[in-house]
Amino acid sequence: MNDVPWSWGYGTNGFTDHPLPAALDVMQGEGYTAVALTLGHPHLDPFAPDWRAQAEAQAADLRRRGMRVVVETGTRYLLDPVRKHRPTLVDRNAEPRMVFLRRAIEIAAILDAECVSLWSGVLPDDVLIDAARVLLDERLLELTAVAAAAGVTLALEPEPGMVVETVADALAVRARIGHPAILGVTVDLGHCVVVEPDGVVGALRAAGALLRNVQADDMLPHAHEHLPFGEGVLDLDAALAALREIDYRGVVAVELPRHAHAAPALARESMAALAAAAERAGAVAGPAGGGDPVTGGLTEAVASSAAGISSRGAAPAASGGPGSSGGSAAPASSSADPSPCADHARDPHPWTRDAVAAVRTDATRAARLFASAGREVGREPLSAEPFAPTADDVARAAIVAALADGGADPAVAASLYRRGDDAERRGVLRGLDAITAPAPAWRDAGVDLVVDALRANDTRLVAAALGSFAAAHLDDHAWRHGVLKCVFLGIPLSVVAELDARADDELAAMAARFAEERRAAGRAVPDDLTLLLARERA
Repeated sequence: MNDVPWSWGYGTNGFTDHPLPAALDVMQGEGYTAVALTLGHPHLDPFAPDWRAQAEAQAADLRRRGMRVVVETGTRYLLDPVRKHRPTLVDRNAEPRMVFLRRAIEIAAILDAECVSLWSGVLPDDVLIDAARVLLDERLLELTAVAAAAGVTLALEPEPGMVVETVADALAVRARIGHPAILGVTVDLGHCVVVEPDGVVGALRAAGALLRNVQADDMLPHAHEHLPFGEGVLDLDAALAALREIDYRGVVAVELPRHAHAAPALARESMAALAAAAERAGAVAGPAGGGDPVTGGLTEAVASSAAGISSRGAAPAASGGPGSSGGSAAPASSSADPSPCADHARDPHPWTRDAVAAVRTDATRAARLFASAGREVGREPLSAEPFAPTADDVARAAIVAALADGGADPAVAASLYRRGDDAERRGVLRGLDAITAPAPAWRDAGVDLVVDALRANDTRLVAAALGSFAAAHLDDHAWRHGVLKCVFLGIPLSVVAELDARADDELAAMAARFAEERRAAGRAVPDDLTLLLARERA
């Protein structure tokens, strides 16, 4: 089998008919060097009187076996014998779940686990989505503090049908609570088939360096049902190639929780499928971290998968990058002031000059150049301001502006956005700001992309959407709601282009209603909201 930088594992929730030592024996016999240990019946009960002794004995056994371990927390009826998985982190009363997760962190510390994987939960009938996000954020802040004190990494897993359903959702949560270093992301490859608009490759790329845990299984697009490899539509080769490209070095564990009746056979078959896919992906990708300089590290397997992904329509935002105006445009706070973006537009990076010339000659080269921009020009913010543009933002913005000014079809930019990762989407939005005088087709396509970005809950994508293009072309209703979304998400209003010029009495009235709702709920009124309320009082 082609060597891989990660460890193959198998989930104990797929071995519930085996005692834990026997399950580990079978796993090791099939070549697995890691285990995804689901706490609870029938293996390691976190609430048993001797739980600590059990955990210490298990830690010694894993050390003896030389197996890595990830702690999973998805036991179905551990906390409530009647309601599966309840309560969750978005229930009104989540204390049983919090007690369990604190104990999971303690056990993970004893086991020296790679991470504790956890998820948000399904939205309860008696909780509105905005309230659920507040509850989730508050509880994750508490858990990250507990985990940091214990030296344990947490990994938030998107699950179909839950409040956190996609990698973009997970990254948005992480952004809202201040990007805690202790909180990463779990990606289930099968879930990507069901809910990720950009497919498994887009999801893994979006998670990037924050990826802490991978679950591996197949799935069909219409059902959240974990299947053995080959029984769904997952492109396993492309997934493993993407893991190589982001240099993932954690655990990749098979997740088949409904197949315990055939666990030994499926452990063998799964390893064979993984080994074959890794061999194929490795043959294309070469060593981890390599890749063609034009594609920015994308292998052919990844690129071909990305080219055919997502008939699901617009992608929700993923986390990452800044949010004022891009390209040659000035910062969103003042379109007339000098800015790092403008400076870079006047004296662009040599790679950017070449990329602009290339797409003016052949617009089809834009996708490959977009993918490589970060590596070629860097990803550093161009100033210390909140949501400041980065070097690759400016490069991508220049490419988009060159496409528009050169008369290319705006569908090219729409494809870059919908198939791109978080940074590439920001690059498209900043590119809209950099277009000198958008043709009607570009204006209409750009408005659609801005509206899509404003549906997201990721702070940096929302901020990027409210640059000079939005100020000039977004209708009043959408623009006002975008401004209020900034306040709700804690994005400083300095990122909003032409705020003073476009703010009106209706926006002030909306701000007043929002402030009253916050006060009625006993929550603080954001400072930036006072800027909008002042207009109403005037």
